[in-house]
Amino acid sequence: MIKIKDIAIACGVSISTVSKALNRSHEISDETTKKIVEKANQLGYIANSNARSLKTKRSQNLGLIFVDKSDSGLGHEYFSVILNGIKKEAEEQGYDLTFISSSIGRSRNSYLNHAKYRGCDGVIIVSADFHDPKIIALVESDMPTITIDYQFHNRTAIMSDNTRGLEEIVRYLHTMGHERIAFIHGEDTDVTKQRLASFYRTCEELGINIPDEYIKTAEYHIPKNSGIATKELIELEKRPTCIIFPDDYSYMGGLTEIEKHGLKIPDDISVVGYDGIYLSRILRPVLTTYVQESEKIGETATSELIKMIENPKTYLAEKIIIDGYLQIGQTVKKIQDWGKKNEIWTIRW
Repeated sequence: MIKIKDIAIACGVSISTVSKALNRSHEISDETTKKIVEKANQLGYIANSNARSLKTKRSQNLGLIFVDKSDSGLGHEYFSVILNGIKKEAEEQGYDLTFISSSIGRSRNSYLNHAKYRGCDGVIIVSADFHDPKIIALVESDMPTITIDYQFHNRTAIMSDNTRGLEEIVRYLHTMGHERIAFIHGEDTDVTKQRLASFYRTCEELGINIPDEYIKTAEYHIPKNSGIATKELIELEKRPTCIIFPDDYSYMGGLTEIEKHGLKIPDDISVVGYDGIYLSRILRPVLTTYVQESEKIGETATSELIKMIENPKTYLAEKIIIDGYLQIGQTVKKIQDWGKKNEIWTIRW
């Protein structure tokens, strides 16, 4: 069995230095810590978790809350990539992961009690109803918590830039000649409110008038609901020239309806997704979508939670925005002469 002494010899440092590095002591530089941790991993060193816990007062265990309304679970690519980012960063920093629910066996419980029962040092809330009293109780407790895409007072939140995302989409569509832009958005969440506000504001700045019937409500990650909304849009007397979907996966429902109506993308109607999941790049035509850096979101959430756990006296909560980028695919048609096309479409409708 590899011991701390073996790592010290291999790295040419003292046993004390190795011990401090493995416990992420601020007395050791990041460069030295990284070198020692990498060598320990190479040698197959396994720390005694009980001894470490007694010394550091920490379990090196992070809790994850993942409540997915669509019931797609870990199979949903957007969330699975976030979770993979969390896993990678946690492993790199020597932490384990435990999923936390509001029940233990058949007994109903609070998220806070379950996290304590599992000995978690802190919790990352990946997806949940942030207005759930059990979630609020956890966040307002002394348990270190990080949220993704929702910010509580005095708690760090990791946010994708929803405002910038919709602005970039609308400005791109405008340069492609589109003014009849429909937006199918998700359920009433903070993310939806940010996207809607950005959509309306950018359209107003560009002088684009959006009729109320061009705005439809669906639910994130549920293709059927976006399909129903798409059917309503393409059956309008003056249908939009482009539809923005709440996410790439929901777009599949819209695609089905578009094909049912004998329309071709982008010749007859243009479409834009959101998230930038792998599916968007293998579809034909390649989907134009706003790519969220989901793995980076997961890594950053984990890194920030560990900072909060290990430096409780100096850590300051903040809102951290992770920028994305527009993936220009093949699903948006350039309208060369808007006035002429508009006249043709009016006759067709």
